[in-house]
Amino acid sequence: MFRGFSKISIDSKGRLAIPSRYRALVLDQALNNLVITLNPLDRSLWLYPLPEWELIEDKLTTLSDFDKQSRRTKQMMRGYANDCQLDSQGRILIPKELRGYAELRRQAVILGQGNKFEIWNEKSWEKQRDDWLESMGNESTSSSDSLRSLSL
Repeated sequence: MFRGFSKISIDSKGRLAIPSRYRALVLDQALNNLVITLNPLDRSLWLYPLPEWELIEDKLTTLSDFDKQSRRTKQMMRGYANDCQLDSQGRILIPKELRGYAELRRQAVILGQGNKFEIWNEKSWEKQRDDWLESMGNESTSSSDSLRSLSL
């Protein structure tokens, strides 16, 4: 399980160091095989251990090509998926196209999301987080049924 928040740097070659607390888990769970793709819902990236990505791919395969939104989701997630591995210093290379999509430059954040990581431009994440927290405090914002049923 990946959880937690880390600020990270991206070097001039587009490499990002996975926080050390996750590296053993990546090696154990995924035998160092990861898949990075765009998040079709936000301008961020998703980074999956290969076994988790294979489950996602199986689900994507079941979506109909005759439904435009399903087809676009498959095109985006599969079409931009790239295999990657940790190098000897625990870094992954983020392809230029994906760095551009997520507006990743020097500073980024990585968020553990259970079965995957989200990678965000640091400023974009801070804005999204602040907007979300502000809207959650707004009584006129209604929660989804799934959130209302969640007991924390």
